[in-house]
Amino acid sequence: MKLVFPENFIWGVAYSSHQVEGNNDNNDWWAWEQKGKTKEKSGWACDSWNRYLIDHQLAQELGCSAFRLSLEWSRIEPIEGKFSVAALEHYQRVLRDLKRRKMKRVVTLWHWTLPLWLVERYGGWHKKEIVDLFIKYCEKVLKELGEEIDIFVTLNEPIVPLNSGYLSGQFPPGKHNPFLYRRARQHLILAHQESYRIAKKIKPLLPVGITTLYNFFEPASSHWQWAAKKVSDWYNHYILDKINDFQDFVGIDYYFHNKIALSFKLPFYQCNENKKVSDLGWEIFPRGIYGVTKDAWERYQKPIYIFENGLADAKDQYRAEFIYDHLRWLYKAIQEGVDIRGYFHWSLIDNFEWTKGFKPRFGLCEINYQTMARRPRSSFYSYQKIIQVNGIEE
Repeated sequence: MKLVFPENFIWGVAYSSHQVEGNNDNNDWWAWEQKGKTKEKSGWACDSWNRYLIDHQLAQELGCSAFRLSLEWSRIEPIEGKFSVAALEHYQRVLRDLKRRKMKRVVTLWHWTLPLWLVERYGGWHKKEIVDLFIKYCEKVLKELGEEIDIFVTLNEPIVPLNSGYLSGQFPPGKHNPFLYRRARQHLILAHQESYRIAKKIKPLLPVGITTLYNFFEPASSHWQWAAKKVSDWYNHYILDKINDFQDFVGIDYYFHNKIALSFKLPFYQCNENKKVSDLGWEIFPRGIYGVTKDAWERYQKPIYIFENGLADAKDQYRAEFIYDHLRWLYKAIQEGVDIRGYFHWSLIDNFEWTKGFKPRFGLCEINYQTMARRPRSSFYSYQKIIQVNGIEE
């Protein structure tokens, strides 16, 4: 039996500027790498700044109806208050090429990197000045590129740089301070809300939202452990709850299932069965995508996009099955009335995986980092078949 998705369902792929463009040497992540805080330095990354046409051709061959990418703030505003015409023209060419190939342009304004001048002068998201700076950046982008954007994502997974940048200290700015965490979180919320208002003034019909890392939490066993789940949900959905009046959709990035319980040593601990894991040790748990989309629909009553879903799998042994199984659960949610508009696989190509460097391989296409050649993996063709028939065989 074939499980056919809605007629206008969007099939896409995704990647982000710092992870693929290469030589983004004017941002805080580049500086973080030079301090030895990552396993490898991004360097040329995938050289997608120069090879974006090759990437677009691969996405077109795949059959994608949409492509998600991010803009690099440090390229667009290399000096405070001075915007680069060359960088804006480059992104205009990128977006127009996607339109020529009949792919919707999903543009992320901020995917974790900040201009070096900003962090050197102000510090980061914990400083109130960043809100106005971000709004000015947003306004410039929308005025210059707004006609080339079909779906606008202001912030990517803000909880990740918040947790890793202000609690664990693994990401820039390397803090271990819950008070700065709360301040930075509030500034991110304000930045999105103001960006939403600006977007609606400049391009009223443009769909605007954020992406969120939407983990699927379950209690480990007994009913009283629902308390741990409830607290986890509250913590992880705090930003979404605060911006719900300022989003036209819910953007979901689904990677993690967390079976949790209460602990006296830590607030919670994770006790997943991990029957099957990715190269990063992340549990492969397809049913979770059903759980998070059902939950998001009940909470927010907004259209849903899966903007990221994928796994590190260098041997490509699980990826095709991974896509199939997640889509089967996604189809079930759609059949039960959840308004899911699209699925974007992470990622089109292997890329720089932040602190973990280049070893994790998330791509439907393999990258030879010596030659920068792209080669479709077997899973590329499996996903291609799904897109061609707009569904999966049960």
